[in-house]
Amino acid sequence: MATVVTMPRLSDTMTEGTVATWLKKVGDKISEGDILAEIETDKATMEFESFNEGTLLHIGIQEGETATVDSLLAIIGEEGEDIAALIAGGASNDKKDESKAEEKSASESEPKSAELPKGVKVVKMPRLSDTMTTGTVATWLKKVGDKVSEGDILAEIETDKATMEFESFNEGTLLYIGIQEGETAPVDTILAIIGPEGTDVSGIAENFSNDTDTKEEVKDVKTETKTETTASHSSSTNNAGGRIFASPLAKQIAKEKGIDLNQIVGSGENGRIVKSDVENYVPSTNINTSSVPETVAQDKKETVANVQPFVPVGEKLITTSANSQMRKTIARRLGESKFTAPHYYLTIELDMDNAIASRTTINSLPDTKVSFNDLIVKACAMALKKHPRVNSQWTEKETILNHHVNIGVAVAVEDGLLVPVLPFTDQMSLTQISSSVKDLAGKAKAKKLSPAEMEGSTFTISNLGAYGIIEFTSIINQPNSAILSIGAIVEKPVVKNSQIVVGNVMKVTLACDHRTVDGATGALFLQTLKSYLENPVTMLA
Repeated sequence: MATVVTMPRLSDTMTEGTVATWLKKVGDKISEGDILAEIETDKATMEFESFNEGTLLHIGIQEGETATVDSLLAIIGEEGEDIAALIAGGASNDKKDESKAEEKSASESEPKSAELPKGVKVVKMPRLSDTMTTGTVATWLKKVGDKVSEGDILAEIETDKATMEFESFNEGTLLYIGIQEGETAPVDTILAIIGPEGTDVSGIAENFSNDTDTKEEVKDVKTETKTETTASHSSSTNNAGGRIFASPLAKQIAKEKGIDLNQIVGSGENGRIVKSDVENYVPSTNINTSSVPETVAQDKKETVANVQPFVPVGEKLITTSANSQMRKTIARRLGESKFTAPHYYLTIELDMDNAIASRTTINSLPDTKVSFNDLIVKACAMALKKHPRVNSQWTEKETILNHHVNIGVAVAVEDGLLVPVLPFTDQMSLTQISSSVKDLAGKAKAKKLSPAEMEGSTFTISNLGAYGIIEFTSIINQPNSAILSIGAIVEKPVVKNSQIVVGNVMKVTLACDHRTVDGATGALFLQTLKSYLENPVTMLA
């Protein structure tokens, strides 16, 4: 029987969505997990996967069209099936079937192994990113017995890419929690049960009991655990360094108004900052914010994070902490890259005197500030347009040449490394690159990057120059064919016009996948990059 797929609600503030791209067409075979379309929400463009299988019989919203949540998006069924009634019925059938795709995207589906009492819903660990296989509950914002409304944030879940808010698509009472804070479980493991107050769900919980072997309780060093938890939750004013509980809309408004969320007292659940809190916020001049000196607070925070246990002379002491989802993913993906792609490395030294002078001139303009990294990103984007082979990716059947340039910029975060992506970098100005990099780096460090902001890179840049590293090599960020490692700019004697003078030089190393990029191809790319960075004015031509 045909299934109606409706426009999903992919964020807590989403009321309508735009189909950016259909990845399937009418008549295509659909398997569970196939990506049907890319949907643009009020926050990001996200992949929407199918949770049904069959043939795509009808598309209800064309590319570029916008429709409200629950509008008829598509119909999937058996080839040749009569769906005229479903198309005619449209929204009424949507409500009746409740769109399996939306239910699954919210990870709230009814179990098959037990009959559910009326009104009871099983909530499962959601799949919040395209590579997510397990998730860790970072924080529960509701507790057993709490009333839950549709749209309430149930918990914050740590994926392999970011910590994301997970909202409820049902209402009722939170009757059961299956995964405690700090525990890790596979996607589709029972997360919670919601239903009418007083409902006995013990049988449901037992039938869907989580395998404790698959859970991995985070065992942080004892000296850190309690203090850090207190720091995150003890103050409704969201002290600097603790997690700020705020709705995405509130954060967006605060950013636009230049308001520090640390100064706002949230009126929402568990002190969560909502839209009205930001809109009604008035800076107070009467509060003595210096009652505890900032340096003292900072010292206390650093003491908590870096406290070292006493180790008697001659004794060994080992502490352990569970690997985060991000660290596991980094280990897996870099291991796959290193051992499947035949890496080789090309290093070149650049004269940065002109780049230094050009940056100084650019930054003398009002409200303009670009970094050397921004100049490098711009130069790479232009060089990749001339050498598309370096902007390619390998598959077993073919080599894909990307004629658009999406540069990923590696950002170091507490748990490891994230790579936010600048889409269509070659079409961006220096100031646009600078603004975008700062924005994405800030989101990365706050672990608030959306999956869409980390997808689609065609080339990657990693810069350790700020740490004083002169030269290093990186592992390719697959499916890219190359990654550029940037060292520090250093002063050293150089020969110019047959004279030894003091010059500013920088070493860059290109790691290439030999399956797609030959040595000469990589060398020509570096020569083009060198010409741009040593004469930045040529990037304006």
